[in-house]
Amino acid sequence: MGRQTGVRAGAVAAVLLLGLSGCGGPGGSGDRKSPGGPAASASTAPSVPASAPPAGDAKPASGDVLPGMVDAAAARARLAALTTGKPGTMAGYSRDKFTHWAEQGNKCDTREVVLKRDGGDVTQDSECRAVSGRWKSLYDGVVVTEPGKLDIDHMVPLAEAWRSGASGWDAARRKSFANDLTRPQLLAVSAASNRSKGDQSPDLWQPPDKSSWCQYGRAWTTVKSHYGLTVTEAERAMLTTMIDTCAA
Repeated sequence: MGRQTGVRAGAVAAVLLLGLSGCGGPGGSGDRKSPGGPAASASTAPSVPASAPPAGDAKPASGDVLPGMVDAAAARARLAALTTGKPGTMAGYSRDKFTHWAEQGNKCDTREVVLKRDGGDVTQDSECRAVSGRWKSLYDGVVVTEPGKLDIDHMVPLAEAWRSGASGWDAARRKSFANDLTRPQLLAVSAASNRSKGDQSPDLWQPPDKSSWCQYGRAWTTVKSHYGLTVTEAERAMLTTMIDTCAA
């Protein structure tokens, strides 16, 4: 289920200018994704107020590695309610329009909060930087023990959000989206898996570890639903496939 060739060709050219795709590595600026552009009209699904500040930390429910997840039945209902739209263009996109990483208090920014939340036995220095710990990457099942080998991924990449509705948001709402610790939008994953994903939607990239598909499909759908972003038909079909892997 692919995006239109013309859109992806433009995205490739933009990526060459922006550098390696992926999310924020050590001290990085988030999911280094390729640019996006205006999208079709947003869904009527609930969305955060434009002026909402970055959300506070939240804890994953039992069995999930991400916070704010809904079960498979709720995910299917939310997916069905999402507006179908064509991929937007990359025009006007800049990662700088999604301010991150935001300060979260106690010298910690969003990246460091996610590293602490997602890891085990994480130790931090006086500046809140993770210096050791153990993380299991959801996408590929790889166990990582060096923080510098992790990226913080935006589940719905910034460029993908831009293409599906975020081009019409104000700066405050983009900042909330890029630093959302309440919904399943941010997670620590292996740098290799994150950079393989780039800014691709589920029809174009799926986690190589299929045991993660249930969580991935529910997380992507939850985020797009909350922020009123659109989906393509191909994207919807793959999300359905992913959610259908959830145990009854």
